[in-house]
Amino acid sequence: MEALLSQPFSWLNLFLMILLAVVVLLVVLLFVMYAIYFERKIIGWMQLRKGPNRVGPYGLFQTVADVLKLMIKEDVVPAKADRILFLIAPIIAYTPAFAIIAVIPYTEKLYFADVNVGLLYYGALSSLTITGILLGGWASNNKYSIMGGMRSVAQMISYEVPLIMSFLGIVLMTGSLNLIDIVKAQQENGVWFIFPQFLGFIIFLIAGNAELNRTPFDLPEAENELVAGYHVEYSGFRFAFFMLSEYVYIFALSSLMTVLFFGGWDAPFGLDFIPGIVWFILKFLMLVFYLFWARSTFPRVKTDQLMGFAWKVLIPLALLNVMVTALFKTIF
Repeated sequence: MEALLSQPFSWLNLFLMILLAVVVLLVVLLFVMYAIYFERKIIGWMQLRKGPNRVGPYGLFQTVADVLKLMIKEDVVPAKADRILFLIAPIIAYTPAFAIIAVIPYTEKLYFADVNVGLLYYGALSSLTITGILLGGWASNNKYSIMGGMRSVAQMISYEVPLIMSFLGIVLMTGSLNLIDIVKAQQENGVWFIFPQFLGFIIFLIAGNAELNRTPFDLPEAENELVAGYHVEYSGFRFAFFMLSEYVYIFALSSLMTVLFFGGWDAPFGLDFIPGIVWFILKFLMLVFYLFWARSTFPRVKTDQLMGFAWKVLIPLALLNVMVTALFKTIF
């Protein structure tokens, strides 16, 4: 990919770039389909249930059947909704999630864009999804939708602050916003940032889970309070786009944590004979498993607890982490 981008523009290069983008999209969609399957299986295992086991061997085609069902369901648009905004809101919510993947380096050679401000790019694009969620709730012309949308926006903006602040310690330690440089810094120092930046990792893990609107922070979708939150009026494949954006963000967030805190493709214990992409995938799957584990374990928190935890606990801890890191860099 790096060699392709260094070539002068031609129609062949454009075609290859589009082809690679389509391949990545298919890989991400395949991940989403079977992430949903394994999430249901893991939750079933933890709660002493079987999970999907009917459609296909071991229920492997259950998610395929669910996707087909969503694709052929009627696309209903409420009569008094703002039609244009209602139709484009799921696209606005999904597109940034997929665009973020462009800056994730999977190995030293396998990446799509070597951006000097990769972390800033991630923070900027992840914020755009908030716009799609707010538009979806407001354009539906439904009191429950707009309440769910506003609550989701408040939650995501609140947890965006400690999320961004949590990796400022890494930026101070490396002096770079480039994700490849961050991995190389961990290789050169011989230590992953999970150790010197453990507090930043915990903050990132919690804030990232909250920004995904997943249990125990799934209040925007709390069906016992707001029917189904901001997407209550959506059906069929437009509803699927909102769900798709959530699972694509799981892919992006787990990949980013792998790069920032676990050395990316760096091999532990000197096991360099195993390809770097294997190590990246193993670390990535470990973090994805944690997100599924958290969903099956923790009870949903209340709104006041949710917002208070962001502003009274996570943000002060993130500031403390930045101050301690800066002091350490100044002294040593």
